[in-house]
Amino acid sequence: MEARRLGNAGPQVSVVGLGCNNFGMKLDQQRTTEVVRAALDAGITHFDTAESYGGGQSEVFLGKALGGRRGSVVVATKFAARPEGEEYRPGLLRKRIFEGCDLSLRRLGTDYIDLYYHHHPDPEAPVEEALEALMELMASGKVIHVGCSNYGAALVEEAVTVARRLEFTGFVADQIHWNLLARDVETETVPTLRRHGLGIVPFFPLESGLLTGKYAEGEAWPEGSRLAALPRFSSVATKENLARVRELTAFAEERGHTLLDLAFGWLLSQEGVASVIAGATTPDQVTANVQAGTAWRLSREEMEGMPGG
Repeated sequence: MEARRLGNAGPQVSVVGLGCNNFGMKLDQQRTTEVVRAALDAGITHFDTAESYGGGQSEVFLGKALGGRRGSVVVATKFAARPEGEEYRPGLLRKRIFEGCDLSLRRLGTDYIDLYYHHHPDPEAPVEEALEALMELMASGKVIHVGCSNYGAALVEEAVTVARRLEFTGFVADQIHWNLLARDVETETVPTLRRHGLGIVPFFPLESGLLTGKYAEGEAWPEGSRLAALPRFSSVATKENLARVRELTAFAEERGHTLLDLAFGWLLSQEGVASVIAGATTPDQVTANVQAGTAWRLSREEMEGMPGG
């Protein structure tokens, strides 16, 4: 498995990462362990979870599944925002970050977190408060690297400016929703991340399964699929997106590849992308994602000639 450095100052991570959002929700401990072992066997070293996944159970299940192999991988987790509905006051986010870190360490069964993300921006708390708290966690050894998630261009700029003033490494990466059907981030966010040397970690690379090719216009969603089970995800299955999927499938097949190969390969051919996070509920899905993530790096001509550019 190819490994890349996460931005200018982050850890080395496998180009395909395992998203652990299904652990503790769709998967129990036994099935989680099967998926994690398949990932380890396939060369995945990047495991991404959050304290909010499965009400904290994702971290518990992941920690137990990794067992003695924890030291050979990069474990990324994310702290939740300050309590919903609680009015912001100075220090509240800082307190939440410290509490969240200790709880995550306990659930993961480890004494350090390789990569600790701010899961969602706080609309009221200053970025400086988050960065100062994260600096303290890094100084204590509880956290090795820090990142942000769902930060747009303006907030990334602010975070970089504040980190420089604090003489702090700051965020090494930003996790963003980016795939062949969700490309709004290309206008401002992606160029900003590249300019400042932050690693780019796309999540939802398959857009709720739409880019696996298993959904077709005019056909019922496959039984047990995300679109069938969770109607809120069906909003991505628009007529326009399904038409684009047909075009992308044809483009890939003309070049001897699958749509899945294209979904991963296109992202991993983008400047600044270090690792693509993809969830899995079975070992077979892990295998398919890894194979797709290593199958194709698009040439400049292919990148420019594909539908939508």
